[in-house]
Amino acid sequence: MSLDDITMWQPGYSRREIFLGLGLGAMLSPLARAQGFPSRPIRIVVPFPAGGGTDSIARAIADGLTKELGQPVIVENKPGAGTVVGNDFVAKSASDGHTLLLNTSAVAIVPSLYAKLPYPSDTGLAPVMLAGRAPNVAVVRADSPIASAADLLARARAQPGRLSYGSAGNGTSTHLSAELLKVMAKVYITHVPYRGATPMVTDLLGGQIDLGFGTLPSVAPFLASGKLRPLAVTGSKRSALLPQVPTFAEAGVAGYEADGWYGLFVAGGTPMALRRQLHAALRKACESEAFRKRAAHEGLVLSMEDPDESMKVFRAEEAKWRQVVKQQGIQAD
Repeated sequence: MSLDDITMWQPGYSRREIFLGLGLGAMLSPLARAQGFPSRPIRIVVPFPAGGGTDSIARAIADGLTKELGQPVIVENKPGAGTVVGNDFVAKSASDGHTLLLNTSAVAIVPSLYAKLPYPSDTGLAPVMLAGRAPNVAVVRADSPIASAADLLARARAQPGRLSYGSAGNGTSTHLSAELLKVMAKVYITHVPYRGATPMVTDLLGGQIDLGFGTLPSVAPFLASGKLRPLAVTGSKRSALLPQVPTFAEAGVAGYEADGWYGLFVAGGTPMALRRQLHAALRKACESEAFRKRAAHEGLVLSMEDPDESMKVFRAEEAKWRQVVKQQGIQAD
C-alpha cells in the first residue's frame, strides 16, 4: 500500500503527518512489546532455600507479574555458594528477559569474597529494578547487661574482643553490616558465623554469644515474645516495624548505613528496552496491595529504582563491601 493509498483512507491528515506517525509507531513498537516478549513462561530464580524471606518476596512478585505480563511466572530455588549458584544460572541464561534473579545485597558482596566467579562479575548480570531496602537489627537476650547500642560500643571499646556476635554466616549481609560497624566505630567484637539465622538465635538464647545481627523477619518472633531485645537497626532510618529502636548512626556512629536490599536482575546483554519493559511490569506488580502487605511484613521499604539507577546502587554497593572485606580480611566458607 502506497502513502497515497493511506492518505485516501485517512482524510484530514497531510502526507507529512502520516509519514511521521508511521515512523513514530515503528520506533515505539519495540519498546511496547520487545520482540514479542513475553513469549513463554517466565522464571524468577531465588539463590536461597524455599521458605525464607527472599523466597516469600519472590512468590509475591511472581503473582503480580503473572497478571501484568499474561504469562505464568514460576519461582525456582537454586541455593548454594553464598548465592553464586543462582547468580551463575541467570548470568548464563538467554538474554531475552524470560529468566530473572531475585537476590539480596549478597549479589554485590560475593565478587569480593571469591577470587574467581563462574560468571563475569562486571557484565554477567544486568539490574532491572531495586525493589526496596530493609535493615538488619542487632539483638541481645532480654536479660543481657548490654542496655543499648551506645552501651554495646562502650563495652566493646573497654574490652576489645571480649564480646562476641553471631551472624547467619560468613559473607552474609548480617555479617558485613556488623563488620562495617566495627570499622566505623573502631571496635573489635569477635565474630561467630552460623549456617543460617536459626542456629545463631538458638545459641544467642542459650548464652553462647553476647549478641546477634539478624534480618528483621528472622528475629521478629523472638522480639515479639520478649526473649530478645533490639539494640539498633543497621539502616539509614528507623524501621516502621521497630519505630522505637534507633539506628547505629543515632547511637553515635555518624554516617553508618548498612541497609539490606532486594534487587531483580537478568542476564548481561539483555537489551535496555526489554529491561525497561520488565521494570514497568515489576513496578506495577510491586504496587499491588498484596505485595505491599508482604513487603511490610518483611520490613521492606519499597523504592523500585529503574535499571539505570539500580546499576548505580549496585556498583556503589560492590565498592563499599569490597573495601570492608579487604580491610577485615573476610573470606568465604
